[in-house]
Amino acid sequence: MDRSDWEKKIKGHRERLRLKFLEGGLERFSDEEVVEFLLTLGTPRGDLKSSAREAMKRFGSLSGVLSAPIEKLKEIKGIGPKNALYLKLVHQVAARYLKDRAKGSTFFRSSREVFDYLFHSMRDLKREVFKVMFLNRKNALIHDRDIFYGTLTGSAVYPREIMALALEEKAASLVFVHNHPSGDPTPSAEDRDLTRDLVWASKLLTIKVLDHIIIGNNTYYSFADDGLIKRFEAEYRQRFRTP
Repeated sequence: MDRSDWEKKIKGHRERLRLKFLEGGLERFSDEEVVEFLLTLGTPRGDLKSSAREAMKRFGSLSGVLSAPIEKLKEIKGIGPKNALYLKLVHQVAARYLKDRAKGSTFFRSSREVFDYLFHSMRDLKREVFKVMFLNRKNALIHDRDIFYGTLTGSAVYPREIMALALEEKAASLVFVHNHPSGDPTPSAEDRDLTRDLVWASKLLTIKVLDHIIIGNNTYYSFADDGLIKRFEAEYRQRFRTP
């Protein structure tokens, strides 16, 4: 096959990808094809199928490719500064879209929704970030704020300060979220003690704690799903003899 025939073949393949997207969106695309299609937007010519395959192999998943650092993406043959930038742009746009969609709408229905909302922004952080999501009586998101940075043992998280912010935001309920840079979302003893203290402090102000979620690498842990939020509430009622 001479060069002109090869270029026609590549051009035809790109056109098929474009038409496939226009006809059915991404539903009929494999994750590798999604990466390839995005790469073609930043590269006018060339076969990027092998580049997409290598990216998926190296970073493990579509989300892994989109959240990979630009310098790491550029190590793959066929991925240069321009199409690496396209991948990062898509990643950032997706994160902003999820955030905008959540504001002012009925938001919290499950721990999975919280994970989907925050995963892109918290997955690859190199240090722990403790975030509070302030919700109204309809569980619509009022605001989310990064409150503390560093490990929970190395950076004190004060329930009193969080409750003051909850009153300032006029929140009816709260969701706490932090990440484990190790990738393992299993809660530590400090995580459990902190969650208990936050639940107890919230009870004093008649504010509901809906969950505390720990984000790891493509996975998460939910205190509510594990029954611990209800257990801490029961311990509070028993200890302080409240209804």
